[in-house]
Amino acid sequence: MSTTTTGFKVIQPGILTLIQDAGRFGQHGIGLTTGGPLDPLAFNWANRLCGNASGTNSSGVSALEVSIGGLVLEAQIETRLCVAGAAMPLKINGEERELWRSHPVMAGDRIELGFASDGARAYLAVAGGFDIAPSFGSSATVTREGIGGINGTKLQAGELLPANPAKRDGCLVLPESYRPEYGKHANLRVIPGYQQHAFSRLQQRIFFSNDYKVSDRCDRMGFRLEGPEIKPSIDGILSEGICHGAIQVPADGQPIVLLNDRQTIGGYPKIGSVLSLDTAALAQLMPGSTVSFEPITMEDAHNIHCLAASYFERVKAQPCDPQ
Repeated sequence: MSTTTTGFKVIQPGILTLIQDAGRFGQHGIGLTTGGPLDPLAFNWANRLCGNASGTNSSGVSALEVSIGGLVLEAQIETRLCVAGAAMPLKINGEERELWRSHPVMAGDRIELGFASDGARAYLAVAGGFDIAPSFGSSATVTREGIGGINGTKLQAGELLPANPAKRDGCLVLPESYRPEYGKHANLRVIPGYQQHAFSRLQQRIFFSNDYKVSDRCDRMGFRLEGPEIKPSIDGILSEGICHGAIQVPADGQPIVLLNDRQTIGGYPKIGSVLSLDTAALAQLMPGSTVSFEPITMEDAHNIHCLAASYFERVKAQPCDPQ
């Protein structure tokens, strides 16, 4: 348990607000999944704009993942905070504030996040991160497993989010030209897996040449899609480890893209895995949005990741006056 006794009081927890750090790694052997932010880019920028470690160094920094919106907090300390990700209106003491920018707050300030108009998930970070004791090496909340966060579940009204005071100066902003855009369609790049041969060339062509709709059966475990049915030549496989982004095809022929809170093993055939950079775009889609799939090679995937990491480090946040 954290020994910090001040921070932010939860007035209204929102639809689904979870404490997350970069994720819980190295625990699949005991059946614990990874967790962590569904949109690592927005998570990393929220932390970076607060002066926290980001990118590959952010594993121990805890922030809030706010799905859909509706969060209301009351500050009990002086610090800086930033909201990055989906377009959720941010208000401090009733006055609208800009996203993708850090803001000073004082004890007694009321922080409100409205409901998303573009995208589905935003991240609220504070300077120094929230002071959350790790479970199995991480503060990432996985509600299915009941671990991480404060009590292994989503935020509840009346809870205290422990945090330490920080200087209110040193605010940063990400210029608009570098901010990602969230829409109602995402093109997902796929690395075909060794089970792709269980899908005929016709089935693969159907999969890669059609759009699929995001169903209302989607959560942090995975997104169920609706569209043209695809059928493998096998009914199932021996259960095996499942990677992030794996595309399972169950008996109904409707693909499921597995995400951060996925089970660690499964027995459905998999046509491939979505590039992890693109699962973030998928997680920002609301039900009714559409996706398409594009095959790439493993070498392409490595190059895309290296270029994305380099780009993130090269983009510089700009100092800004406190609003």
